[in-house]
Amino acid sequence: MKKGGYYLFSQFKMPTKIITGEHSLSAVQSLSLSRVLIICDPFMEKNGTAENVGQLLKEKAIDYCIFSGIVPDPTIDVVTNGLIAAVNSKPDGIIALGGGSAMDAAKVIRHVYTIAEKETPVQLICVPTTSGTGSEVTAFAVISDPEAQSKYALVDDRMIPDLAILDPLLTVSVPKNVTADTGIDVFTHCMEALASTQATDFTDACSEKALKVIWDDLIPVFNQGENLALREKIHNASCLAGMAFSEASLGICHSLAHALGGRFHIPHGRANAMLLPHVISYNAGLDAERETDNLVLYQNIAGHLGFRAGTAKATVHAMITGIQRQFKQMEIPRFINECGIDPDVFLAAVPDMAEKALTDKCTLTNPRKPNQAELEAIYQRLLRGGY
Repeated sequence: MKKGGYYLFSQFKMPTKIITGEHSLSAVQSLSLSRVLIICDPFMEKNGTAENVGQLLKEKAIDYCIFSGIVPDPTIDVVTNGLIAAVNSKPDGIIALGGGSAMDAAKVIRHVYTIAEKETPVQLICVPTTSGTGSEVTAFAVISDPEAQSKYALVDDRMIPDLAILDPLLTVSVPKNVTADTGIDVFTHCMEALASTQATDFTDACSEKALKVIWDDLIPVFNQGENLALREKIHNASCLAGMAFSEASLGICHSLAHALGGRFHIPHGRANAMLLPHVISYNAGLDAERETDNLVLYQNIAGHLGFRAGTAKATVHAMITGIQRQFKQMEIPRFINECGIDPDVFLAAVPDMAEKALTDKCTLTNPRKPNQAELEAIYQRLLRGGY
């Protein structure tokens, strides 16, 4: 396509090598490394998972040390402490073990460390233990600033991991609420990548496959967490969704969720779940008199999930109702007061959150360009209901 005298091209890149399947964690023994820094949270160290990885490395004469200072929504201070651990250990490889928090922090730590050490090459290996963020294959990292009550989405191709190891055995013990929150995050990744202004045939292929897997299998996994075959499908779907949005980016559901989570510490996937029906309605223009191109876009997405009605609007309404029905089966709250947040405190924070969401990088590729008042109105729907 030509615009402003220049041709605009699309691209799709997949620099991360992916290893999947039961016991694929043992692939760390094939790494050509001499010293590894394992980055994880305290639970991964306490339950022995980090040490298990360390023993696999030790069997191949690879030295290792563990930094277990990761917390949910990792902060600038956490990244600083991890960077100090890297400087002290001087690794030629970093293994991020855990959920999105561990992987996001490890990406930033590796990135800053290599710059500080004058581009010293350090391999980044991501081993996700939850099926949600897709961070093991993306250029994205989200870091929190408690003082500003904000989350910042960082994007840099130099943060893309070198290797992702998807071992479903590491996800079997994930609690039901975390399974739901992270799985809905995958679902939202797919929805937003499909609707993104940067979507391509290649990102759509990844999104559509992952979307259908989550739609069909997330509730069974929620109810039967020990089902290893389904766990593997959900784990792979999370990675596929990451491949899609790493190239296509996301939209305002994530922008709004970043600001909401930064202020009120709602788990990211749960924040997405509460916002998604309202974001779909806004983007599709369900309240508008005329049908828009975006409405047709969401009608097509609904078709992938099996929803078809007499009109485009009726089809999208049916999809929203179906989504909320699934979320209810996984005990996801619809309204902010169900999260223990005072409505008046929430309303007072809405303008500031909307302002932050408006400048979030994910907003750039939303299919409909919002203003602050429109984002405030979406937040307000979390109080007064919806569909």
